[in-house]
Amino acid sequence: MSTRTALGFDYGRKRIGVATGQELTATTQPLATVNVSNDQPDWDHISRLIGDWHPDILIVGLPMNMDGTEHEISERARRFSRQLAGRYQLPVELVDERLTSLEAEDILAEQRRTGHIRRRVAKHTVDQIAAELILKTWMGG
Repeated sequence: MSTRTALGFDYGRKRIGVATGQELTATTQPLATVNVSNDQPDWDHISRLIGDWHPDILIVGLPMNMDGTEHEISERARRFSRQLAGRYQLPVELVDERLTSLEAEDILAEQRRTGHIRRRVAKHTVDQIAAELILKTWMGG
């Protein structure tokens, strides 16, 4: 059984949701949101996260259309994954992230409905939960 620690990324044009996960326990948790400006992620923030969590692997969500074709932002996510691999010398895997943002919004809506959270949730929280769902997909769950 693998004991790898992973960081998952939900790439977006304005924000990148980040989550962490541990393969041995198959646990995940939302972690942070990295801002993107002028098409450049906040690399200092990503470096701090990698320094704090010491991941063995990085997982990047690949946006796909429902028919299985790549989304218009797919190439940007691919470029981001190549940049991660080059900067941090860590393995990077792409995972189909179809519907993760919608699923994240559904999870948060259910938590509001049941009283677990009481207010509207910021978009950065949706991004973090989408990153967590990407990790869960990668782990096979």
